[in-house]
Amino acid sequence: MKKYSYVGIAFIILIFGIYAVPKIVAKFQTPELVTIGKVPSFEFTNQDNVSISNSFYKDKVYVIEFFFTTCPTICPKMNENMVRIQNEYYGNIDFGIASFSINPEYDTPEILKAYAKSHNATLKNWNFLTGDKDAIYNLANKGLALYAGENSDAEGGFEHSGMFALVDKKGNIRSRLDKLGNPIAFYDGLEPKSVQMIKEDIAVLLKE
Repeated sequence: MKKYSYVGIAFIILIFGIYAVPKIVAKFQTPELVTIGKVPSFEFTNQDNVSISNSFYKDKVYVIEFFFTTCPTICPKMNENMVRIQNEYYGNIDFGIASFSINPEYDTPEILKAYAKSHNATLKNWNFLTGDKDAIYNLANKGLALYAGENSDAEGGFEHSGMFALVDKKGNIRSRLDKLGNPIAFYDGLEPKSVQMIKEDIAVLLKE
């Protein structure tokens, strides 16, 4: 009698392990993504000379960066990593990228189109955006808190954050929490570990 009881208990434990443990593990592996704020309304011109506003990204998960095409420092690495993100979700119509030039007077749609081509930015929903400089700086510094500014002493004449902002389908800026439970807010576009994190978190938001 006891023999059968032990077998029954062992069977129950086995079944629990098969069905419950993977779910528990998955729960702990899936990062919690909190809301940091809302992306303000914007409207600029992309590399195809088409007007792009927030409505373009409605119901899409997308990544925002600020850069300029003649940047001699961090931009090449940022966009190299952005291409890696592009390739991860290539063909997914619910994913996009928005790259805002902080030197719009030089970065015309024609310049941006050539830049996109030379950097293998072929994702249909990747817009390289230019327009009114004050509006772009206001979006960066006040709207998103991603620093961008002119600095004659900086290489290239401009300086800006190397961080990426992750935006959900409702236009909210989202991020995971650090080990202390605080929002990281943005993802470092220069660090492989951070780029991997944003890839993972894009997948989470695409399922929402």
